[in-house]
Amino acid sequence: DAAHSWHLAVMAMLLEEYSAEKIDVNRVIKIALVHDLVEVYAGDTFAYDSKGYEDKEQREKDAAAKLFGMLDAEQGAEIRALWDEFEATETPEAKYANAIDRIQPLLLNYLTNGHTWKLGGVTSTQVYKRMDIIRTATPELWNIVESVIKDSVEKGILKP
Repeated sequence: DAAHSWHLAVMAMLLEEYSAEKIDVNRVIKIALVHDLVEVYAGDTFAYDSKGYEDKEQREKDAAAKLFGMLDAEQGAEIRALWDEFEATETPEAKYANAIDRIQPLLLNYLTNGHTWKLGGVTSTQVYKRMDIIRTATPELWNIVESVIKDSVEKGILKP
């Protein structure tokens, strides 16, 4: 939603120094915001919803085609390329955007006593798997991720 996108853009600026590779933070913000726009339009899927992920890729491709098809061809292609870049997670900017996209919900879950983790019956193994991009894209932040997950398990707000 809009609050997540705003937080994501601000975090991208503030945490830039933690990227493992040199990045263009303005490009990261564009990539991240376009990615969120498609997610919202397609109907956001809970990160740990395996059933929802069965058709997520197709729903998002359809949403991207419809959204970007409303623009003139050149602009639509340019913005579609940003979305494709996020999804491919190959460039330094896309890796960083994906990492930052995952940090914010991790912190929100931690600070709300695992609200959505509890609703979804999420385990620490699932969280570690989802957060793995942080380990490689922003390795200096990985200790924070590990600490949050371990503390969440110890406090009983995340299943082991």
